[in-house]
Amino acid sequence: MNRETAADAPISDGPAAAGGQGAVHVAYPVGRRTGPECPAHDRSSTAADRADRADCALRAAPAAPAAAGGALLIAGVVLVSLNMRAALSGVSPLVGELRAAYGLSTTTGSLITAIPVLFLGVVSPLAPALARRFGNELALLAALVVLTCGIALRTVWSTAALFAGGMLVGSGIAVLNVLMPSIVKKDFPGRTAAMMGLYSTTMVCGAAVAAGTSVPLENAIGHGWQPALGVWALLSLAAIAVWLPQVRRTRAAGPLPRAVKARGVWRSGLAWLVTGFMGLQSLLFYVVLAWLPTMLTDDGMSKGTAASVFAFSTVCQIPASLGASLLAGRMRDQRLLVLVAMGLTGGGYVGLLCAPTEGAWLWAALLGLGQGAAVALALTLIVMRSPDPQVAAQLSGMAQAVGYALAAFGPLAAGAFADATGGWTVPMAVMLGLVGVAVACGLGAARPRHVRVTRRIV
Repeated sequence: MNRETAADAPISDGPAAAGGQGAVHVAYPVGRRTGPECPAHDRSSTAADRADRADCALRAAPAAPAAAGGALLIAGVVLVSLNMRAALSGVSPLVGELRAAYGLSTTTGSLITAIPVLFLGVVSPLAPALARRFGNELALLAALVVLTCGIALRTVWSTAALFAGGMLVGSGIAVLNVLMPSIVKKDFPGRTAAMMGLYSTTMVCGAAVAAGTSVPLENAIGHGWQPALGVWALLSLAAIAVWLPQVRRTRAAGPLPRAVKARGVWRSGLAWLVTGFMGLQSLLFYVVLAWLPTMLTDDGMSKGTAASVFAFSTVCQIPASLGASLLAGRMRDQRLLVLVAMGLTGGGYVGLLCAPTEGAWLWAALLGLGQGAAVALALTLIVMRSPDPQVAAQLSGMAQAVGYALAAFGPLAAGAFADATGGWTVPMAVMLGLVGVAVACGLGAARPRHVRVTRRIV
């Protein structure tokens, strides 16, 4: 392995290229015993010696144990994935009511959905360091606890609590977002595409259920919007209960081994293309998440019908997400999938620009199919452009830090444009322009290459 940061390398044919069990895909945190074939650890060794030792340790690392792919781990992945969007999409149908309750303008009200997304970007860079210090499993458990506290805090009658809860929700989900691709890469080396499909599809299912049931839950439970927001804490508590055995299993295995840290991801052109696609498709998604029901009600649709259209759009993401992940795993070059996903998304935005309520169900279907495929493709590309779990964690942190920081300004900017112009025509036109930029980034990221980095033992 090159000690210097090399140009992004094409993926060769074979098991590793397909996401299967190649030596480059089963890299684990390196233990204190390097084995007779690897140089011994020496604090005084040169940088070149440390690079040789890291590369040797990666090649000698054992394959993932069979128990790691057990039913309990899969159940944990499913429950964690369900929590990655539920607390975000569940608030969207209630934004109008929250604005009225707190007397917020459209621009200020956009912070209800923008703040969690902003904190997805702010906290994402910290997740790889947390994983190296405490392990993936414990860091993920802590993130679930933070998410639960944030959901509960948002139900307190206070503008400050509403926004502070959003910060905690975004912080918890940020760590979940970054660590999940690394966990999939490490624990399911031979089933990466299938597990990424399960992960992204389940995440979309959580969003669909939350979006479709928020208003019915508010009506059924009564007592205003607080119970409809707080009920999603039960889902995160269920994830905590199922994930605890994974923490116990890893801690019972002994102290955390010395890890291998990947460097140079931020200097990779390929990594920036993956990041650009991740950020732009996220921005386009969160604008719909934040404002689709409001756009439709502003055009004369009832709140209940607008919530149903929004939920339908989210449901349409489910088959698209699963299909895109599975297809991406079978293809060396995913550029055709990028064109299809962004073409559908662009078609939905054209419809919202020209005739929002007249063809609302059709626009919702196009947006759902396009954005479901796009988010699955963006997450899958993070894994497929990474040669091992360490790079996957670093690339995931970069893509989601920069991507979600960019995405956070989407709902805020759309709300500000709507306030300034008195309608949604200008915001939708701007979104269409960003669809074109996302296509350019996606076409570059979808070429069959791996991000190349340097490595060192930490």
